[in-house]
Amino acid sequence: MTDPAPAPLDPSLLLGAYSVGVFPMADSRDAADVYWVEPRRRAILPLDGFHLSRSLRKVIAADRFRVTADQAFERIIALCAQAADDRPETWINGAIEQAFVRLHALGLAHSVECWDGATLVGGLYGLAMGRAFFGESMVSRAPNASKVAIATLVARLTAGGFTLLDCQFMTDHLASLGAVEIDRSRYMALLGDALSATGSSAGAASSASVDAASAASEGAGDFFALDRLASSDAAPSGKLTVQLLAHTS
Repeated sequence: MTDPAPAPLDPSLLLGAYSVGVFPMADSRDAADVYWVEPRRRAILPLDGFHLSRSLRKVIAADRFRVTADQAFERIIALCAQAADDRPETWINGAIEQAFVRLHALGLAHSVECWDGATLVGGLYGLAMGRAFFGESMVSRAPNASKVAIATLVARLTAGGFTLLDCQFMTDHLASLGAVEIDRSRYMALLGDALSATGSSAGAASSASVDAASAASEGAGDFFALDRLASSDAAPSGKLTVQLLAHTS
């Protein structure tokens, strides 16, 4: 007897959930169902409080990794969902993965990738709504890859006018980079401010079509503003990233 296939997750349902501070998780990679989480204490990474250590600054400025955005979204989410020595189980089941792939196709979910030559060695993915970015998961298969990915994300969000980077749960890794924990009421105030400029709301996100929700809205954060700051068609350099981060750390 085979396990039941995961029930599809409606992207509109996901948008509505995130707009009221709720997100899905699964008990395991093979779980058929998801459950909805609303933490009492929420980890966020203030964009003006990123801790850029001297060693990380050197790694980024030297372009130790080639860093891209939205070039391998499906590969990043699949890599995040894989078991590893430091993470034997994952909360990303097939339903969550498929829903985020759909949201990416609609321009709402994004990834940051770190490459060593042609090899994908780390990165992260998440959901953008209004001026909020909901970081979902990050992965590292080489030293410093996840740190470079999240540093680049902070620079990207700063350049794009975002105001909230949600990290969900606090970890030592996130704390070392400047993440802080806040209570739910404070989080909801920050979330409301981040969504208010675009008119995003629980009702709008859950009742409107996903196509309408994915349309660019006045006041929304611009995930690709950093690319336009670059001096060429190539990915933004590590030196540009460091310059942006120097104003936050």
